[in-house]
Amino acid sequence: MEYIEASQSHTLACASEAPGIAQKTDEKRLNRCRKSLRRDVGRAIADFNMIEDGDFVMVCLSGGKDSYTMLDVLLHLQKHAPINFKIKAVNLDQKQPGFPEHVLPEYLESIGVDYHIIEQDTFSIVKEKTPEGKTYCGLCSRLRRGNLYTYARQIGATKIALGHHRDDIVETLFLNMFFGGKLKAMPPKLLSDDKQNIVIRPLAYVAEKDIARYAKLRGFPIIPCNLCGTQDNMQRQEMKAMLQAWEKQWPGRIDNIFRSIANVEPSQLADTGLFPFRDLKLDRESFNRIQAINVA
Repeated sequence: MEYIEASQSHTLACASEAPGIAQKTDEKRLNRCRKSLRRDVGRAIADFNMIEDGDFVMVCLSGGKDSYTMLDVLLHLQKHAPINFKIKAVNLDQKQPGFPEHVLPEYLESIGVDYHIIEQDTFSIVKEKTPEGKTYCGLCSRLRRGNLYTYARQIGATKIALGHHRDDIVETLFLNMFFGGKLKAMPPKLLSDDKQNIVIRPLAYVAEKDIARYAKLRGFPIIPCNLCGTQDNMQRQEMKAMLQAWEKQWPGRIDNIFRSIANVEPSQLADTGLFPFRDLKLDRESFNRIQAINVA
């Protein structure tokens, strides 16, 4: 707004206009962000054939920004995609002390989404079984996954949608490399070992910062995870800090790392199970012919 010499009444009038201008700016930001998210999610779904006609998608909600955003985008796609699929939102209430049990049901009812809350006290198990000084994440995720897989089979869900995003996938890549000695991450689409569940990650192409921006603009009722978030020196947090530092120094690095996961050349690595290194042999006929020419 251009500032000029004016009367007090003019100043007051300008001040009253400011909220409206700010609201329009936020709406523009929201629309841009929403369009970008929908494009990236749609591309991931198409690339990996995540959702097919007639699918029953169980959308797992934690109450965090990622799962809220995933549900929001999938609900939009459900209305506008050229295929038909069902959605059921599911939350696992792990009985953490102080967990606001009313938040998710109230939100889901307000937007008219079919939902179910699984009540399982995995919190006590994790606290009891985790040795002093160790992080809860490993056991917590296994128990959570087991409960979700079981419920998905009970309701006949053909796909289980999780809210992991691009940064989660890259962080997992480095966690496995640094602490597990394996070159693996989180696949955008996964068939469970018993072949009874297919897990999809529709946010696989989406940067965490874009999700955070969208969640803030949408005003989702975020529920923080106080189970693992209270622990210090978590390996995943170390990976996140490392990648954020790289991204700050070399913008675009996280995106390049993610692209490399989808652009693998087994012959340039060292896994004998992926590439037949032991069977590599010279083409003796061509070799001998070239040698003869060189000698002559």
